[in-house]
Amino acid sequence: MGINQVKVGLTIDLDGTPFMVVNVEHVKPGKGSAFVRTKLKSLKNDAVLDRTYKSDDKIEEAFIEERNLQYSYHSGDFYHFIDSESYEDLAIEKNKLRATEKFLKDDLEVAALYYKGELIAVNLPNFVVYTITHTEPGIKGDTAKSGTKPATLESGAVVQVPLFIDVGTRIKVDTRTGEYIERAV
Repeated sequence: MGINQVKVGLTIDLDGTPFMVVNVEHVKPGKGSAFVRTKLKSLKNDAVLDRTYKSDDKIEEAFIEERNLQYSYHSGDFYHFIDSESYEDLAIEKNKLRATEKFLKDDLEVAALYYKGELIAVNLPNFVVYTITHTEPGIKGDTAKSGTKPATLESGAVVQVPLFIDVGTRIKVDTRTGEYIERAV
């Protein structure tokens, strides 16, 4: 593929490793040939690279297979998922989850990304609703703007929540950043 086909969201193969194009800038200088500046994020380890491609460079597209999995349970360093299509039990090592395991809860649907038959990443939904299992009790008069306190979710993760949130409250959390978003209904 030529450099004029590079766009944000495209996955490319760079030295046998799949990368996603995060940012792209097509440059046509007044003198000389056109080139493309890209920012690439590794799908294996989240490393970010800046690469510049000349007009005659060829880029190889990486074909990523996405499979829907449902979280089941974990034992030791392995987390078990059920493939939504084949109902096969898959055991995935903790290091493949890249610190997202703290947001896994029973029956959570996740997307597993495969490249050349190898699992490279597990992506959680961006926003998930959790129930608070432990937090300090709120005090009368607490408002959303007066501060935050730590709260433990049903998955075991600890997030900062407003002072008025109590045990049993359902909240929406951004799994990419671990931040409280809002109370859920």
